[in-house]
Amino acid sequence: MKIVKFILCLLFGLMFINAGLDKFLHYMPMPEMKPEQAKLFAAFGEIVWLMPLIGAVELIGGLLFILPKTRALGAIVILPVMVGIVLHNFTLFPTNEGRIIAVVLLLINLWVLIDNRDKYKALLS
Repeated sequence: MKIVKFILCLLFGLMFINAGLDKFLHYMPMPEMKPEQAKLFAAFGEIVWLMPLIGAVELIGGLLFILPKTRALGAIVILPVMVGIVLHNFTLFPTNEGRIIAVVLLLINLWVLIDNRDKYKALLS
C-alpha cells in the first residue's frame, strides 16, 4: 500500500509541477475554447499576477506533495487549486474526460488529507 501511495503521490505531484511550469514557459498547446471560456481566460490575462501566482502554487504544491515528509503541507497548498480545477471542469468544460481526471485528482488529494489528519489537529484546535 505504501508503494501505491507513493506512486499516486508522485504522479499527482508531477502533474501539478507540469501545470505550474506551463504557466511560466507556455509549452503546452491550448485546447479549442468556447466563447465563454475565451472570455474567462481574457479576464485572467487582465490580472497579470494571477497566472504566475497559480503557477507558483502548483509548482510548490506539487514538489511538496511528492516528498513524504512534506506531503501533508502539499495537500493543503494544492487543495484550493484543486477545488478550482474541479469547479472549472464541471462548469465550463462539458467533456467527461476532464471531469473524470479532475475528480480522480481531487480524490487523491482528499485521501492524502484524510491520511494525514493527525498532523492537522493543531490547526483545528
